[in-house]
Amino acid sequence: MTAAYRQAVLLRQTARDRGATFLVNDRCDLALAVDADGVHLGQQDLPIQMARTLLGAGKLIGISTHTDAQVSAATQAGADYLGFGPIFPPGSKRDHDPVVGIGGLRRIRGLTGLPIFAIGGIALDHVPSIIDAGANGAAVISAIARAADVTATTRAFVSQFPSHNPPAR
Repeated sequence: MTAAYRQAVLLRQTARDRGATFLVNDRCDLALAVDADGVHLGQQDLPIQMARTLLGAGKLIGISTHTDAQVSAATQAGADYLGFGPIFPPGSKRDHDPVVGIGGLRRIRGLTGLPIFAIGGIALDHVPSIIDAGANGAAVISAIARAADVTATTRAFVSQFPSHNPPAR
């Protein structure tokens, strides 16, 4: 059993116990193995249609996007939600795509009806501006991972969004 599989099994159970949606990053095989709720893909991962064939209609598939063309392509390909950014310079990646800013987020909101999760450098004080620009949620690494109180910081982020419901398929 690989370390990734062991970790995913624990996370799957924790999410299930708490009624949370559990997505695996990049790996459809691991998502299938642990019966995850879906997968989040990057631009260099499996195409959305291939992931859908593997995972089936009942699983969520999201994809990170960074340009108008990627947003349009992911929408047409049948993604369930989009990650879009980086909105701000990420604290967790040095080799990131160009920062798109709040203006970029606002612009792509008009290109898709899919739920959009802002990615890249999101801090707690950014949440009102990303919601105002059309984001339905945020993907956060550094602001939580580097927090003195991870639980309190996570709760503070979650409480700022109007709905805690995952995108439906």
